[in-house]
Amino acid sequence: MDDDLRERVEHEAERHALLNAVKHGEEADVGAVIGPLMGENPEFQEHGDEVPGVVAPVVSRVNELDEEGRQKRLEALAPDLLADLEADDEGDDHPLPDLPNAEEGAVRMRLAPNPNGPWHLGSARMPAVIGTYKDRYDGWMLCRFDDTDPETKRPDLAAYDAILDAIDYLGFEPDEVARASDRMETYYEHARELIDLGGAYTCSCPAAEFSELKNSGEACPHREKAPETTREEFDAMVAGEYDAGEMVLRVCTNIEHKNPALRDWVAFRMIDTPHPREAASEHRCWPLLDFQSGIDDHLFGVTHIIRGIDLQDSAKRQRFLYDYFGWEYPDVTHWGHVQIDAYDVKMSTSTIKGLVEAGDLDGWDDPRAPTVASLRRRGIRGDAITEAMVSLGTSTSNVDLAMSAIYAANRERIDEETDRAFLVRDGVEKTVVGGPETGEPPVHPNHEDRGVREIPVEGAVLIEPDDVPANGERVWLKGYGCVRHTRDAFEFVGTDIDVVREEDVPVVHWVPADDNRTVLLRTMEGDVEGRAEPGIASRDPDEMVQFERIGFARIDAQNEGETVAYYAHS
Repeated sequence: MDDDLRERVEHEAERHALLNAVKHGEEADVGAVIGPLMGENPEFQEHGDEVPGVVAPVVSRVNELDEEGRQKRLEALAPDLLADLEADDEGDDHPLPDLPNAEEGAVRMRLAPNPNGPWHLGSARMPAVIGTYKDRYDGWMLCRFDDTDPETKRPDLAAYDAILDAIDYLGFEPDEVARASDRMETYYEHARELIDLGGAYTCSCPAAEFSELKNSGEACPHREKAPETTREEFDAMVAGEYDAGEMVLRVCTNIEHKNPALRDWVAFRMIDTPHPREAASEHRCWPLLDFQSGIDDHLFGVTHIIRGIDLQDSAKRQRFLYDYFGWEYPDVTHWGHVQIDAYDVKMSTSTIKGLVEAGDLDGWDDPRAPTVASLRRRGIRGDAITEAMVSLGTSTSNVDLAMSAIYAANRERIDEETDRAFLVRDGVEKTVVGGPETGEPPVHPNHEDRGVREIPVEGAVLIEPDDVPANGERVWLKGYGCVRHTRDAFEFVGTDIDVVREEDVPVVHWVPADDNRTVLLRTMEGDVEGRAEPGIASRDPDEMVQFERIGFARIDAQNEGETVAYYAHS
């Protein structure tokens, strides 16, 4: 680690250590500092072995300060973080900062999904955060499908319902649902009004020609058209009298604006590809997102917008519209992208769709897919995803979400209620000499009142290859007793658990060699076959089990002779 990087790590570590100490009113914890530090600064991750050694002395220095000293140092180093802490409602620990200018009962927010496919996992962040804000402020939430691009981001008809289902799964319900493709006349009316205000003109310049003019700060020759001419040509656009690329409607901004992306941007263009929704298929003149979304946010009374930091120019473009119409622009929060580890598949709707269509993924709920549908099928609770997403806050920096955060939140929700079971992969058969005819492991180790599972032994068991002890050594078959590996068989020794506590005899899981159930366990790494205790056949689809020493899984189907389960996490 070079000196510049070390200095950055120390700076960020001090910010997070001060925040941790001031927030909780106690000494900062190194572990609690490293998590968000690495999440907000993914470039530190390749130096993961060195970072704790840099962070630890910084945390020690912070802990040497008294409470007042920490507060003053945080105010000097990161006043924005201190302000967020002080804004927390009555000292409650909110992972999300207060919304600016928010009033209880008056906050109106919107989700604006593009329905070009079901949601990948990163898409869950928006409903998780906006839904949480809605609940926090007793507010109102719109789900508006921004589906006015029937060509480049062509809507998937099945995605509309899939997205609404995903929002429900994550724990929220929109107060209203709208489809932008149903609102075309509204956009046309506002375009005509904008033309009458002198705020838009029709342009037939070839794209390359206009780009050259724009980049040099020169006005398009069509800019001086009379509003009446523009109205006539725009109505011809609406009537479908132009081909794709032949005519656009541009918003008049500042042709010499320092940001070329804001100069006379396109509000409407012609698209020949029909919309997949029959109700919208007649339209050929379509608004671009900045126009459509800007109009809708006002008409629906949206007070607060959360969008990606890469869309900062959208707010700037839309402010030109709002100035023409005399509207007040909503408060906007921009956040960085969320990146998620643990997947080989890129978190992109188009990429996942391509893999599904090629047959490389079984569907959007394939366990290898980084999608909401996949996690749901694996047995991950929607509110566990929401909790993990909300914990990321609304930082403008790109943040990393470790899947372990979702798994930890899910484990808290399901561990106590989930029954246990045995599953053996690549089983090695061993004859059992002596001993009981059945094993009786508990249904749940923390709940004796749930009883035991009666598993027949019938003279032989299967255990996993790594669990087979050397000849002469012992293992404890969980729920059965102690056996010694003798002459390629297991000789029953007894049921004195002290051999585990005092002599470090390993505890292993097992299943009967004959009376067992074939299980296909679907995982992120691929399918795994194994044999489970016979009782697994009676588990209902959608029920969760914990395969001991393997992990939690959701029962997906009970087929003839086989149980299909989806692996959730350890």
